[in-house]
Amino acid sequence: MSKIAYNLASIKAVVFDVDGVLSPSTIPLGEDGIPRRMVNIKDGFALQYAAKTGLKIAIITGANAPGVEQRFRSLGITDFYSGAAMKLPILQKWMEKNSLRPEDVAFVGDDVPDYQCMEYVGLSVAPCDAAPDILEIARYTSPCKGGYGVARDLLEELLRATGLWALHQKAFGW
Repeated sequence: MSKIAYNLASIKAVVFDVDGVLSPSTIPLGEDGIPRRMVNIKDGFALQYAAKTGLKIAIITGANAPGVEQRFRSLGITDFYSGAAMKLPILQKWMEKNSLRPEDVAFVGDDVPDYQCMEYVGLSVAPCDAAPDILEIARYTSPCKGGYGVARDLLEELLRATGLWALHQKAFGW
């Protein structure tokens, strides 16, 4: 039985924010003034594996960071939207393009810019260190902090619900 109170088998797509979700919310600045992000390898495995199974994955981030985009594209995530000042219109357009209803989608966010998207979708997810306003509206709060396995936690639960986690043939190999 899942720890997430939602019909996980109905989820066809997951959308992630980056900073505070797929990377920690504290980001070191390089000497050149460019923020450097950390990524979680187990999140990376789960993301590429979920994409292989046919789960639609998108990233909508306010950041403009070519290295971040390169990282997620290397995992097979082709729907990457950066510099998103207003995330909801991007989410709605992406959902329309993919024939998705709100109840088919999970959105993982951690702060105020994610609020509208989290209210719009069926399953809103937050890391345990998300902003209080986000924790208040999240249908599921991961026990993981942002950047420390939130994607793995959610995707593993989703794929277990459909019988595709772990020892399924698609799990082996990158």
